[in-house]
Amino acid sequence: MNGGEIIARVLQKHGVKYLFTLCGGHVSPIFVESQNLGIRVIDTRHEVNAVFAADAVSRLTGIPGVAVVTAGPGLTNTITAVKNAALAQSPLILLGGAAATILKGRGSLQDIDQQSIMRAVCKWSVSISKVKEIVPTVEKAFQVAQEGVPGPVFIECPIDTLYGEELVRSWYGAKSKETPPKNFQERIVQWYINYHAKNLFAGKDSVKFDAPIASVTYPKHSSSQIDKAAAKISNAKKPVMLVGSGAMMNPQKAQQLADAVSQLGIPVYLSGMGRGLLGKENALQMRHHRKEAIKESDLIILAGVPNDFRLDYGNHIGHRQFISINRSKEDLYKNKTPNLAIHADPQDFLIDLAKKFKGSYSSWIETLRARDSKRELNIDEQATAPVNPGINPIKLFRELETELDDNTILVADGGDFVATSAYTLRPRAPLSWLDPGVFGTLGVGAGFALGAKLVFPEKDVWIIYGDGSAGYSLMEYDTFKRFNLPVISVIGNDACWSQIARDQVDFLKSDCAMKLAYSDYQLVSKAFGGEGVRVDTLEAFKAAVVEAKRMSREGTPYVINAVIGKTDFRKGSISM
Repeated sequence: MNGGEIIARVLQKHGVKYLFTLCGGHVSPIFVESQNLGIRVIDTRHEVNAVFAADAVSRLTGIPGVAVVTAGPGLTNTITAVKNAALAQSPLILLGGAAATILKGRGSLQDIDQQSIMRAVCKWSVSISKVKEIVPTVEKAFQVAQEGVPGPVFIECPIDTLYGEELVRSWYGAKSKETPPKNFQERIVQWYINYHAKNLFAGKDSVKFDAPIASVTYPKHSSSQIDKAAAKISNAKKPVMLVGSGAMMNPQKAQQLADAVSQLGIPVYLSGMGRGLLGKENALQMRHHRKEAIKESDLIILAGVPNDFRLDYGNHIGHRQFISINRSKEDLYKNKTPNLAIHADPQDFLIDLAKKFKGSYSSWIETLRARDSKRELNIDEQATAPVNPGINPIKLFRELETELDDNTILVADGGDFVATSAYTLRPRAPLSWLDPGVFGTLGVGAGFALGAKLVFPEKDVWIIYGDGSAGYSLMEYDTFKRFNLPVISVIGNDACWSQIARDQVDFLKSDCAMKLAYSDYQLVSKAFGGEGVRVDTLEAFKAAVVEAKRMSREGTPYVINAVIGKTDFRKGSISM
């Protein structure tokens, strides 16, 4: 049993169903042996998308997604995705190749100081130096990735820890006792090589896989904290709740959380992985004017939401009373000290709180819903504004909204076009919206969609792409086709990096580096055996949506390249 099989057996033990990779000789035993054990190996066209896919699997299943990449540039290609997972508090495990333990620091191919790089972006980073260390190291990785505040873990796997002992010894050039050394120097070298090999493989035949899986630990709330929160909410006349990704760390409890939020009766704004929690329509969910609602409320509840730039570093809350529940102590106190700080899992807390409290805020909810309705009418008016060339993007999303089935997952990857979709598309259910999170990363689209379609093959998975962001990962249409994962993309093609251009042109009077072309992106899908169409009228778009759903359900990936015009729907791109 080589080191690759040992890793594969631990992955299998922890319920890993998919392994994402881009091949490399350093790490071949890991994915080959994983496939031999029945783990589905998906090879992508760029390492970053392998990690994005693993991230999506983590978010949707609660089991850390796993990616394996080769040494050096294979690993450094993943940095953006790993840091994105860290900031999104998403658990995943990255297995990276490395130079042989006996050659580290001697100029071997792709040999760099990987640990110093990965420690800066990972929750835990470790290197294996002996085969017998593999099992406890990978076991610990699963525990660390999920405990407390979840995050990515990196395991460096030198090539000589992964292949069989006989082959590795032949690489080393280790000689048997039957071939005596010719001189003293050769004797010393041979002794060292044999000593190193013996140490490397010592105990490899005694590895065991029967240790119980460690339970995941994270901070827990107390019954007194439930009572204190219930008392504060009881005294409030206009409470408002914000539920974010930090409240969705256990996907298995998503429906329980949805039921709890409905039971509490408090008007709520959803963000990140929380989007879709209450379904397409729910009287408690508000979509617009969050800032105004916060300023009019007398109690704000932050469930897995920090006071970062999205809440103007706490200035939106100002002097108002607020409760914060967060697994992260740093996020709990970020920029502003709560009146009631609860260092615990927000999901568990709200589920237990709902067992003790049920509110009724009909007048307050009516006020907020009236404001929401007024904003929806305003959006409808903006959707009718003529644009040239192409389709009004607001109207495009209004039409797409009517065509999306309830069995839909939306993946957001872009700037201006995607932000417009966030105002107009309604995620259908819990775990039906994937966006990068606080890092604001472009390029997550194909990787996230890949993971989502594997976990939920029966669902329609749509990528909402800007034409700029599409350039990062359209090559993965090759992966979609090869693995029969018929993802649909809508690309908002306005030949511009519009979110940045809006302010740059105003502030600096220049469109330098802003221009793209009205390219035929749909041809990328066709080149790999998928299908697609370019549309520039609303009628053609509606027909394309129907065709895309049909072809996707028949197994063909599809791209709708929608030429859109420019609007003033979203003004302002610079966040500080």
